[in-house]
Amino acid sequence: MLAGTGGPPPTLHGFWALHHRPRPAAALRCAQVKHLKGWSFRALEEELRANLLYRRFTRFYEDPIPDHTVFSRLFGLFGTEGPQALHAQVIAKARALCVARGHCLRTDTTAVETNIHHPSDSSLLADSLRVLTRSLKAISQSCQQGGWKVVDHARATKYRLLEIARAARLLNDAGQQRLKKSYGRLLGLTRAVTLQACAVLARLSSAQLSARPDAVLRVLRQETRLRHYLPLVERVMAQTQARVFEAKRHYPEKILSLFEPHTVVIRKGKPHKPNEFGRLVRLDEVENGIVSGYEVSAGNRADQQQWAPALEHHVALFGRAPRLAAADRGYWSAHNEQVAAEMGVKHVVLPGRGPLSAERAVRQKKRWFRRGQAWRAGIEPRIATLKHRFGMQRAFYKGEAGFERHVAFCVLAHNLVAMSRAGPR
Repeated sequence: MLAGTGGPPPTLHGFWALHHRPRPAAALRCAQVKHLKGWSFRALEEELRANLLYRRFTRFYEDPIPDHTVFSRLFGLFGTEGPQALHAQVIAKARALCVARGHCLRTDTTAVETNIHHPSDSSLLADSLRVLTRSLKAISQSCQQGGWKVVDHARATKYRLLEIARAARLLNDAGQQRLKKSYGRLLGLTRAVTLQACAVLARLSSAQLSARPDAVLRVLRQETRLRHYLPLVERVMAQTQARVFEAKRHYPEKILSLFEPHTVVIRKGKPHKPNEFGRLVRLDEVENGIVSGYEVSAGNRADQQQWAPALEHHVALFGRAPRLAAADRGYWSAHNEQVAAEMGVKHVVLPGRGPLSAERAVRQKKRWFRRGQAWRAGIEPRIATLKHRFGMQRAFYKGEAGFERHVAFCVLAHNLVAMSRAGPR
């Protein structure tokens, strides 16, 4: 299957030539075996070193195995367009083998978590202090003349977090006052370190600080990190001030993580998990379990807004509308049914919500509608397979581009397995 899907993007060729590594096709095979087995980068390196079968599959043979950090950087060179192009080649291969005909379509959305801890205002402020202090220390040690003292507030931050945790258990007025007092101290520490970071950046811009010749790259790297994190830290302080001291529970564009700022709150109505922190992903499936399309939503979009894009993507991919298009009742609206009918979908299986009219009840009791509902239910175990078998439950690649790349590799690995099981028709 992998032999007929083309090769990795051209950027990988220069990377492998620079690091004296084997052919770039091995990068794609390593990515797929990693997601097929659910390994980490360290486990991938260990298995390739110890197992001759995996060496043969990835085309390493007797070549040296790269370090796990090389694999991490290597997979980042795929970007977001590389996995999308590979996914398109796999779907084209499935169409050529008549495994994916595109006659039927079922779609659903699911929440994929980002690799963050549970967000709270106190933990975000603690992360801000740790990140800014670490960069300031590195710059101070790398400059020829420091001129300032970097205070590590780790112990004070730990005490403030403990005070906040104890005060949050008290629901009386005294507990709320203690909570605000501890938050005020933690905000004061964060504000002081933020002002010091801004002053250091100003001195670096005006050439008042100069790095040692052997540490220029280190200073530039830490300066870039400060410029990246400072706007996020200021937003964290603003939302903490609004929630704790101004009682504003709904803050626009809330930051949930400094390291994954694209994370959003997703509420899918699950009793055991009312709030999920990650991104909403739409999955489109056709015959034989082939996931024909996926999309990472920009925000927490309603399911009703996902119906038309799913149909449009299917038409663009297969050149025609499906005969049967099914989704759960969250997708239902009169407009969505009309859109599907205008595109040429013969059987639109969208269960209505609320009290049904007599005509609607008769329609939903027809045999083709009930069979369509039964077929639609198959996408639920498909999502469970993607999450628990191929690692799509939580995305471990960094950044928004890494999140999309992780989802794409999971879908790509799943499709290769589904194609091998279905076989040519």
